[in-house]
Amino acid sequence: MPSRPTPPQTVLDEQALARLRELDPGGHNHLLERVVGAFLKALEQQEDVLRQGLAPDPDLAAVRHVAHTLKSASASLGALLLSQRCADIEAAARAGEASGLPGLTSAALVEIEAARQAMQPLLSPTQ
Repeated sequence: MPSRPTPPQTVLDEQALARLRELDPGGHNHLLERVVGAFLKALEQQEDVLRQGLAPDPDLAAVRHVAHTLKSASASLGALLLSQRCADIEAAARAGEASGLPGLTSAALVEIEAARQAMQPLLSPTQ
């Protein structure tokens, strides 16, 4: 069986990916590919809501909810810096600190794109 591409460690934590791979020894169920594919698909919708953090009067509850969801999902896939950025957004939104959200959101959007790029090689060619 050919080896799977490994994304850059600076973006995705290999230990987190290894834990997912352990759940599907041999890769016959394509678990990692399915999880990454689902994350990337959900990310499209979540990213739109997260972008509200760039607006002068964002829906803090929606931004907080999406940041919380992305925080957990990105951590499970090893996108630890993205997870941390989302934790920062979640905390700011929870505290009602809308003035700091544009900077935090911009940083998270950069990490989203980096994670998206790093995850692409993990998908099967049909996805």
